[in-house]
Amino acid sequence: MASGIVALLAAAVLWGTVGPAQLLADTDVAPVALGACRMLLGGLALGVFTVRRAGLRTLWRPGARLWLPVSILVTAAFQACFLEAVDRTGAALATAVTFGTVPVVSGLWARGLDGERGGAAWWCGTVCSVAGVGLLLVPGEAARADAAGVFLGVVAGAGFGTYITATKRLARHGADTATAAPVSVVCAGVLVSPWLFAAPDGITEPRAVALVCWLALGTTALGYLLFTRGVARVSAATAGTLSLAEPLVATVLGFVLLGERLSLPAACGAGLLLTGLVVVSLPARGRSRDDAAPHTGPADAAPHTGPADAAQHTGPAPSPDPDPDPNPLSNPAPAPSPSPARRPSPAPAPAPHPARGRAAGPAGPASGGGHAQG
Repeated sequence: MASGIVALLAAAVLWGTVGPAQLLADTDVAPVALGACRMLLGGLALGVFTVRRAGLRTLWRPGARLWLPVSILVTAAFQACFLEAVDRTGAALATAVTFGTVPVVSGLWARGLDGERGGAAWWCGTVCSVAGVGLLLVPGEAARADAAGVFLGVVAGAGFGTYITATKRLARHGADTATAAPVSVVCAGVLVSPWLFAAPDGITEPRAVALVCWLALGTTALGYLLFTRGVARVSAATAGTLSLAEPLVATVLGFVLLGERLSLPAACGAGLLLTGLVVVSLPARGRSRDDAAPHTGPADAAPHTGPADAAQHTGPAPSPDPDPDPNPLSNPAPAPSPSPARRPSPAPAPAPHPARGRAAGPAGPASGGGHAQG
C-alpha cells in the first residue's frame, strides 16, 4: 500500500512538470511537433520495460481490436491539445482545465456504456467543473487564458477521460494494458509525426533537445512506469485522490518559477475545477456502506438457510420415542409425511377421539419428526 502511494505521487509530480518545463524552456518548437517527439521517444523507452510478446498477442483479440484504435486517437489528441493549451493559457490553468474535465468525461462514458448512474458526488463535481471552466473564460488583465486555450484544455481532458475508458475496455476484453500503453503512445506519435516535417523549426536547439529528453524519458517513460506499478497496489478512489498532485505541482511551479498570476475570476474557476476533482475522487462513506451490505447479507442469512441449519431441522428422523406425545392434539390422524416447512396446526378441527389418537401411536416417529421441525 505505502509503496503504491509513493509510486503514484512520484508519477503525478513528474506529470505536473510538463507544462512548466515547456514554458521554462521557451523554445520555438511547435507544441504539436513537441508532442510527437515526446510520444515517439517516450513510448519506445517505455516499451523496453513493459512490452511482452504474449502481451502483444492479447491486443488482437476481438474486443481489444475495437478499442485499441480509440486509445491511439485520443492519446494523440491529448498530447497535442494539452501542450497547445499550455502554450496559450499557461501551465496552471491548462492543467486545471484538463484534469478538471477528466472525471466528467469518464463519468459520462461509464453511464453511456455500462449504465452507471453518477451519484451526488459526481454531479457536484460536474457542476463545479463546468462552472470553473466558465469562470476561466471571464476576461481579466492578469489572466493569460483565452477561449481557444480553454477549449483545447477541455478537449485534452476529454481525450484523457476517453483513454481511461478505452483502457478499462481493453482490460475487460483480456488485453495486457501494460503493453497497450506504450503501443498507444508510439502509434499516436507516428500519427502526429507529420508535424515534425511541417514545423521543424527549433527542434535541434539544445534547449529543445533537453526539453524533449525530459518530457519523453522523465514524464512519459518513467511516469507511466511508476503509474502502472502504483495503481495496482491502491484502490481506485485513492489513485484518483493522489492524481490531484499533478495540477497542484503545475500551479505551484507556474507561480514560483514562471511568475504566473491569475485574475480573481480565473483563480476562482481554477479552485472550482480542483474542488470538483476532489469531490469526484474521494470515496463516499454512505456508498461504501451500501456496497458492503450485499456482501454481509448472505453471511447473516447463512445460519438460517445454510446447509448446517438444514441438517438440524430436516435431517434424519430421530430414533422412535418409546413414549409418543400423549397429547392427541399434537398428533392427529396418520397422514403422509407432512411438508417440513408447514407447522402442525395448534388446534386441528375436528379433534380426534382420544382412543383414535392412541391408535396412531405407532406412526408417531414419522409425524413426530415433522413436529420436531417446529
